[in-house]
Amino acid sequence: MRQKRAKTYRKLMSSYCLSFGFRQPYQVLVDSDMCRLATESRVDLHKQLSTVLQGDIKPMITQCCIHELYLLGKSQQAAVDLAKSFERRKCNHREVVPGDECLASVVGDSNKHRYVIATQSTSLRAKLRLIPAVPIVHINRAVMVLEPPSDITLKTKQQNEEQALEPSVAERATLPSQSPSDPPRRKKGPKGPNSLSVKKKTKTILPQTIPNPSSKLFNLPVDIAMGEKRKREDEEDTAPAPGTRKRKRRRKPGNQGPLKLEA
Repeated sequence: MRQKRAKTYRKLMSSYCLSFGFRQPYQVLVDSDMCRLATESRVDLHKQLSTVLQGDIKPMITQCCIHELYLLGKSQQAAVDLAKSFERRKCNHREVVPGDECLASVVGDSNKHRYVIATQSTSLRAKLRLIPAVPIVHINRAVMVLEPPSDITLKTKQQNEEQALEPSVAERATLPSQSPSDPPRRKKGPKGPNSLSVKKKTKTILPQTIPNPSSKLFNLPVDIAMGEKRKREDEEDTAPAPGTRKRKRRRKPGNQGPLKLEA
């Protein structure tokens, strides 16, 4: 068997184990057609079923299916011997019925005994697809195939998962009572921006100059306007007294004016 197919079958059987309670060794119900085809193609039925189901198996057969092999005559003695090597499953039929009806009655409406059905009958497979949690195995061109789960099996699996998420009766008693007619309503409105992604506003602080108390500007009167030109107190101290001449500035020898040329 290819690795990809074996991985698919392993996942499929694990889902049956988790959702519907299947466990190893898997109980495999074999019909008369499967036994006959296995002997004709010289297939080790026990080994092939174990490989497909990816685990230990327990092959089983009913008395009605063995009786069908007896009716085929001595030419199918090898198939009868193979069927006798399997475990006998009681079907509780006083009179012999066809093998398809026998297996359908053993499976029932819910497959509570967790059987895996190995059959070549197309009509029986169509009936079993309407029953949840029934793995079906058949041979297609000398290759044993495990069918994917049916739609009703997937639907039942989803319902079981939803019920498992719901609280139990004991848990509901501890929950606060809430009327189902008035569910809590969420307020709808525009959503604000994410506070973590919004950049915080930074306050711009203007630099303030603190005047030095020792400076002269600190002692000026307040009524002086900011735009007016302030006189320095040094100019008042150096101003000449009235009636005195203004002192002339002496020039340095190198800074004399242009020389006058005589005519």
